[in-house]
Amino acid sequence: MKRDKALIFEMSRPGRVAYSLPESDVPECDAAADIPVHLLRRQPAALPEVYEVDVIRHYTELSRRNFGVDNGFYPLGSCTMKYNPKLNEEAARLAGFASIHPYQPEESIQGALELLYTLQQDLAELTGMDQMTLQPAAGAHGEWTGLMLIRAYHESRGEKRTKVIVPDSSHGTNPASATAAGFETITIPSNSKGLVDLDRLRAAAGPDTAALMLTNPNTLGLFEEQIVEIAAIVHEAGGLLYYDGANSNAIMGIARPGDMGFDVVHLNLHKTMSTPHGGGGPGAGPVGVKSRLIPFLPRPIVSRREDGTYYWDYDRPQSIGRVKAYYGNFGILVRAYAYIRSYGPEGLRRVSECAVLNANYMLKRLAPYFDVPYPGICKHEFVLSGRRLKAYGVRTLDVAKRLLDFGYHPPTIYFPLNVEECLMIEPTETESKETMDAFIDTMIRIVHEAQSDPQLLLDAPHTTVVKRLNETQAARKPVLNCTCG
Repeated sequence: MKRDKALIFEMSRPGRVAYSLPESDVPECDAAADIPVHLLRRQPAALPEVYEVDVIRHYTELSRRNFGVDNGFYPLGSCTMKYNPKLNEEAARLAGFASIHPYQPEESIQGALELLYTLQQDLAELTGMDQMTLQPAAGAHGEWTGLMLIRAYHESRGEKRTKVIVPDSSHGTNPASATAAGFETITIPSNSKGLVDLDRLRAAAGPDTAALMLTNPNTLGLFEEQIVEIAAIVHEAGGLLYYDGANSNAIMGIARPGDMGFDVVHLNLHKTMSTPHGGGGPGAGPVGVKSRLIPFLPRPIVSRREDGTYYWDYDRPQSIGRVKAYYGNFGILVRAYAYIRSYGPEGLRRVSECAVLNANYMLKRLAPYFDVPYPGICKHEFVLSGRRLKAYGVRTLDVAKRLLDFGYHPPTIYFPLNVEECLMIEPTETESKETMDAFIDTMIRIVHEAQSDPQLLLDAPHTTVVKRLNETQAARKPVLNCTCG
């Protein structure tokens, strides 16, 4: 039974301290003397006064309320929330990796540089690109970096191309990244099969087209079967193809974006390569390019001399510059390197095969209970529509809230926007048949509840620490600070 927990400020009592140490016999330095007066606090911070045991118990209790892949099934479509092997965590904590500093002399970090160089080569081979940068700190950051490379490429040719074409099934960050890079977004609708409408693409492509941003398989979990023709249309217009690698968990070792005609690709290592995901980072979104875009990559690039030693290559006059402090999130890159080396080429292919198999199994079992807007074989994820439940006054949001009562993180809902009452489910390859069956049975039970007792769903969740929240008010009127104490 859940019970209310006092805030740390409500536990505060004057005079309580978390530790007691003997007085120091070393003279204290006046650190504040080096801080400009206008930056000093006018009064001490109003921190809670509690015992150490209270602090530990309070934050341990809060941590147990968090939900993650380590304590439950996380079918969040488009996010690839799969289990992170702890072996890779151990590798990142090795002293030779965890205790180095990026400003050390190159000769003292040759092992780290070799790892980065090898990872660049591995990711380039996996995606069919000619060169990679490991700097970008996340997928959206990789999108922006790739678009800046595209802009620099067109400008070097004396062309001013202002528009980026984005299908309506694309990831939500695509239009935002294009705007941040200074482009205008042109959205084209999908055809009746959920794929790129070639006629609409031809009509949109022209002399002002800088790029097409595309995910393949797309956000509906469908593979763009006409990708070669899509690439030809964009290239004939003088534009470039940008590959959003968020869905690459479906194609590793099977198909490569570079072979499909893409010129730029980013990878979400915190998705596909099973590095920590969520909580604001750290993440990694390496970007790969074909040869004609290599001169514009962020500097530095890790390179290898003829004698086999490694170095930072800053001599890149056409580079768009540095996009991340140091050289990206090194610990995340170590995890991705360990992941690739653990699986090897055949293992990575098997990962994608199992992810696709799991998604199709779940789709087959759930199809009788929901509408399937785009029937057929999916890739790593699939979309359902809960529109038939509206007859009972129940919507997709209510299904998601009810799932919380059974200890599941809900799937992605209401995205992509071109599916009414959408649920997007991605089981990933790390889930067992037993786990998937339990989730499927719960979804079926919820459908029956919607038909027999819809109010049960409308009032859900019932067993969580807090009951149903007002998401609209939370988004529009957030309270970002605590006024207690």
